[in-house]
Amino acid sequence: MSNFPARILVDLAAVRANVHRLRRGAPGAEVMAVVKADAYGHGLLPVARAAVQAGAGWLGVAQLNEALRLRADGHTVPILAWLYGPGAALDQALQADIDLSVGAHWALAEVLAAARQTGRTARVHLKVDTGMGRSGLPLPAWQDLLTEALRAQASGAINIVGVWSHLARADELDRSSVQDQIELFDEAVRHAEAGGADIELRHLANSAGMLLEPQTHYDLVRPGLAVYGLNPAPEVRDDPAFDLVPAMRVEADVLLVKDVPAGYGVSYAHTYTTPSQTVLGVIGMGYADGVPRHASNTGPVQVGRRRVQIAGRVCMDQTVLDLGPGADLTEGQIAVLFGSGAGGEPTAQDWADAVGTINYEIVARIGPRIPKTYLNE
Repeated sequence: MSNFPARILVDLAAVRANVHRLRRGAPGAEVMAVVKADAYGHGLLPVARAAVQAGAGWLGVAQLNEALRLRADGHTVPILAWLYGPGAALDQALQADIDLSVGAHWALAEVLAAARQTGRTARVHLKVDTGMGRSGLPLPAWQDLLTEALRAQASGAINIVGVWSHLARADELDRSSVQDQIELFDEAVRHAEAGGADIELRHLANSAGMLLEPQTHYDLVRPGLAVYGLNPAPEVRDDPAFDLVPAMRVEADVLLVKDVPAGYGVSYAHTYTTPSQTVLGVIGMGYADGVPRHASNTGPVQVGRRRVQIAGRVCMDQTVLDLGPGADLTEGQIAVLFGSGAGGEPTAQDWADAVGTINYEIVARIGPRIPKTYLNE
């Protein structure tokens, strides 16, 4: 029994079902389950186990520490890590058989230094910027990086096993830019192969790309959000259209219920005053737990069968709900912030719409002090 008055429930059967669905949707490609950012707030190790059980052949993370934790947990599937800075412990990554992304000249130099230090050949995936404008180099500059990498491969220090990039606008109604990125990506692969690289893995597709643009599947797809059952392209299709099952449910106990008169100020600065006599409820979650402060006066919550709204400003550890006039509710009842929606509760997408963000942020920002319970392990 936890002493914390809220909980996260993560359904690992949903994770497995989503991975099965994604494998069916890209039958000619391996599936890399992206479990970065503590598996988008769902819990790195339990989710990774569930994804691998369901047939994910790869795991992908941003940070090296996440990759090392996966190895320490006994995972033997290939793992790719792609975000590190100068001076990172790349020797530990090579000793743990972790594939590394290389998207800059300094990164290649550091991978080479780690290869010399450990005596191990580094497996690298060269990152080309095909239009995201983030990591990796644009094609002309990338060709210089490729030349350096091919020289390093000839020396035996590295093995160029992959070429990869990232889609910028695959989740939009107008996805014409996807074809532009495909053309640049194909050109980069041709340069690599012409230079003598024996590319095992070409990978471009994120969740939206793999679900909406089959031509982006190549050898490997990298679903992240879809693994957790959330819609990566709500502008394009409704949630049910992708046949995904949301895995996270966030609940909080109602700690206090009280009657207040009309005109009663609620929370800091009284940005909410009760329009009539009503019942207020207090839950023990706030912005320190990942409830967006922007959800003040807008965030939807289900208590019993009633959909209510946050009243006043979200505080650090507490949030007030206007339960409505005459609400027959008591302390100890459960307030559901979001879940699958199957029981009428709000979803992560409902919260994203309410606060003007994306469902990725809603689940990933949930705070680590809230205890997690894993269902169907």
